[in-house]
Amino acid sequence: MYDPAPLCLSPLALDQVEAARHLDEQTLGGFWAIEAYRREVESDASDLLGLWQGAHLIGLGCSWAIVDEAHITLLAIAPSHQQQGLGGFLLLALLQAAIRRDMAWATLEVRVSNQVAIALYQSLGFQEVGQRPNYYADTGEAARILWLKGLRENSVQEAIAQQWQARQQRLNRQGWQLQLPMQLATACTEDPDPLATTG
Repeated sequence: MYDPAPLCLSPLALDQVEAARHLDEQTLGGFWAIEAYRREVESDASDLLGLWQGAHLIGLGCSWAIVDEAHITLLAIAPSHQQQGLGGFLLLALLQAAIRRDMAWATLEVRVSNQVAIALYQSLGFQEVGQRPNYYADTGEAARILWLKGLRENSVQEAIAQQWQARQQRLNRQGWQLQLPMQLATACTEDPDPLATTG
């Protein structure tokens, strides 16, 4: 049974970095220190998005704009909310942000053992281009390097837009009430409201 509380997607603010760090510890084992989250919030080249259920941060996503590349550095969903489609929703929000920044492609690293995440990325068009051996310091595990090319192409943008709308519809069917900031809500619609609610 899904909790019908509103689900809000928004850029993280400085006063929310403690919540980000807490979720990081829950899901990633302390991937970034709190100072790193502050830097991401303040950086013009970073998109750090939070997914909130009421006052609770349940998802984090981050990407860096590096020349023409959107490097997705972080994607985390609270254990209590995994397997509900929220990771894909957050990933698509990062891809929408990359398109708004006119990035040419997106890239990320993922543990070779994380088959659930790999399946998600591949379902959105990411392809493996190589591996980084001994990439993860905690286990020595290798990382698969995945790329999504063609973000400036209309066909790719339309495919992402369709996936974005499909994810929203899926979450609506599950009972979520989505609240999106204008720049995300208008990525695929013409809704003029500064905070658009779907559902």
